[in-house]
Amino acid sequence: MSLETLVSPAITSLATPFNTAEFDDYVMTTYGRFPLTLERGSGCRVWDDQGREYLDFVAGIATCTLGHAHPAMVEAVTRQIQTLHHVSNLYYIPQQGELAKWLVEHSCADRAFFCNSGAEANEGAIKLARKYAHTVLNIENPIILTAHASFHGRTLATVTATGQAKYHKGFEPLVSGFHYVPYNDIEALEATIAALDHDQRQVAAILLEGLQGEGGVRPGDIAYFKRVREICDQTGILLMMDEVQVGMGRTGHLWGYENLGIEPDVFTSAKGLGGGIPIGAMLCKSFCNVFKPGDHASTFGGNPFACAVALAVCHTLEQENILANVRDRGEQLRAGLRTLAEKFPMLVSEVRGWGLINGMEIVADVALTSGDIVKTAMSEGVLLVPAGPKVLRFVPPLIVTREEVDRALQSVDRALTAAVS
Repeated sequence: MSLETLVSPAITSLATPFNTAEFDDYVMTTYGRFPLTLERGSGCRVWDDQGREYLDFVAGIATCTLGHAHPAMVEAVTRQIQTLHHVSNLYYIPQQGELAKWLVEHSCADRAFFCNSGAEANEGAIKLARKYAHTVLNIENPIILTAHASFHGRTLATVTATGQAKYHKGFEPLVSGFHYVPYNDIEALEATIAALDHDQRQVAAILLEGLQGEGGVRPGDIAYFKRVREICDQTGILLMMDEVQVGMGRTGHLWGYENLGIEPDVFTSAKGLGGGIPIGAMLCKSFCNVFKPGDHASTFGGNPFACAVALAVCHTLEQENILANVRDRGEQLRAGLRTLAEKFPMLVSEVRGWGLINGMEIVADVALTSGDIVKTAMSEGVLLVPAGPKVLRFVPPLIVTREEVDRALQSVDRALTAAVS
């Protein structure tokens, strides 16, 4: 079978109609699913089981970096699955070493640890910060500061790190050792550190997103992050950045922290790293590389298959000048969204974002939610995702074209028109 055949959008539909009722009989209802069954994709387009085409401005929630069925990914998957797809980390894995080298050479980090997801990458960062606190800072009960409205994952530790009470409810007791501060508020951060460290040192690390994705697509303030970096340099506190959603080119720079003019001591990646194939990474500078054999591990993390695909994503980002497309299409998308905000002032209060992660906020006192508009937009042929109850998130593949952005904006225009009619 040729590569062209593998990536063709003319792949036939399912032999029999998909039974959603049977699906619901067997799969836990941890998601509120839209009534849509997607079968196949090509680039920024996906098709449902009725053959209808949609523009995918969800991209697996900022995950499908190169879109769907990209030839580089198809080739990497095909080649690697035919040779060696998984071995234990008890042995050297060349693909893992190559990926670590690429990430280190294209970031501020010196070392990489591989896992399977963003939550696991953040778990690794949390564990690294705690060991650093005990072995280097001599802190007996370390505290990690995170921000209100943050999101760091669904494991027990990362959901505790997440500064949103709605994710905590029903899972108490939460993990100790976390404290929340307002995002982009340096006075509050300094006051919190002073209070926590008044009698004995406790603050070991600060974990932040450069742009809060699930918290409403809220970019970080440059002055705030530069001051946080200064505080960490002065005190020895680790600055850790969650790059799971904004990393791998999503903002128009390879890493979100580049938008802020600072370097973290530790940062995490996942989502876009594998372009849709599960992989996560926790990267750090040498001075805080305190893990020893046995301290941390991952059965599947860094296996040949996932690393080969991630390498293909990395090389394609570089070779096809995709970051320039992210910057250009991001400016186009924001300009179009601002035009819609001017057209619908009764619905839209703000447009914000970086690169190809953008949010449109709905007026607070309007009864409509972001979920309502997502459903209407779906009927107009574009897939969007909420970022909270009042923010629409636009996160298309990084290879989205000018024409596709225009088409998506036209669909959103029709959806907003329907919402006010």
